[in-house]
Amino acid sequence: MVRGNRIAVIPARGGSKRLPRKNILEFGGRPMLVWTIEATLECNLFDRIIVSTEDAEIADIARAHGIEVPFLRERLADDITPSSAVTILVLGQLRQVLGEEYETVVQLMPNCPLRNAADIRTAITIFESNRRNFQISCTRFDWRNPWWALQRDDDGRGEWMFSEAAKKRSQDLPPLYCPTGAIWIARVSPLCEAGTFYGPEHRFEPLPWQRAVDIDEREDLEFATALLNMRKDSGHGGQT
Repeated sequence: MVRGNRIAVIPARGGSKRLPRKNILEFGGRPMLVWTIEATLECNLFDRIIVSTEDAEIADIARAHGIEVPFLRERLADDITPSSAVTILVLGQLRQVLGEEYETVVQLMPNCPLRNAADIRTAITIFESNRRNFQISCTRFDWRNPWWALQRDDDGRGEWMFSEAAKKRSQDLPPLYCPTGAIWIARVSPLCEAGTFYGPEHRFEPLPWQRAVDIDEREDLEFATALLNMRKDSGHGGQT
């Protein structure tokens, strides 16, 4: 059995109902998946990087950019399976087929292309220095106040989700955060035991919202593209 320290897993299935073929849609002049591949390679922190996919085209793109696809995913390629299950499947395949085991796994979703190598390095440093078992990236709600969220019916009536908070000034309310799929980290043994990155004592680590966008809808893609163009206009293009 070969034992390694860190492995990066990039789950990238071919199907997507809300945004078809989103993982390889053009983003900034290249397939979206490539942004995550390049950020992961730039880290130079991993013993192995794996793209997990059931899709031959995605596998070819990954290989063309220097990433291994040792096996295609024969199951868990639907739109209801959580990404944690996919990463655990990859770890099991590596153990059974290639005789490899790892201490830490970093899951990097390809629909978060604005997260960069520095973000990944920082997240790993925090994870390891705090001796955590589970760490999930999140980002702060900024330009909208989630404390003032409401449900609106067909007649225009609204029901506050947080009725007491709705009476307060925004500056008097604490910040709230939302998980993002950008960088999820876990110790392999606790992950396989828990079956999810939301295992016992999991912790959330924030990313700046400008680099934490999850692209799932057309509007997300347009928003992320606008952020990327702003980055290029400011002279900070690419993964920096």
